Amino acid sequence: MGPGGIATIIASCSLLVIAIAISYAVIRIGRLIDEAKVSLKTVTDETKPLIDEVTTTVKLVNGPLESLNKITKSAENVSSKLSEVTSTFVGKGGPAVKVLGLLMSAAKYKQSHDKKKS
Repeated sequence: MGPGGIATIIASCSLLVIAIAISYAVIRIGRLIDEAKVSLKTVTDETKPLIDEVTTTVKLVNGPLESLNKITKSAENVSSKLSEVTSTFVGKGGPAVKVLGLLMSAAKYKQSHDKKKS
């Protein structure tokens, strides 16, 4: 066996070692992918009921919030109507001003009438 034969044996042995190392890495990566698949399936199976419960809870909370929204809208309408009535009643030329004018006239008349009597 000459130097070419020995070089061929060394090269084939090194290729065998490289092939074994690559196959070992591929097997390990395959197992890792299988474990990741199982873990992902477990997480998905456990998360679905949790998401369903969260959805139910949100629906249950939204009911009272809609009622509260209606109540606040009604309170807003009442306060705006009360503000309009107050501004109309007290505003210039409103009934309150007219009543106040009548009362002041009556008071002046009474004062002048009381002065005339004395």
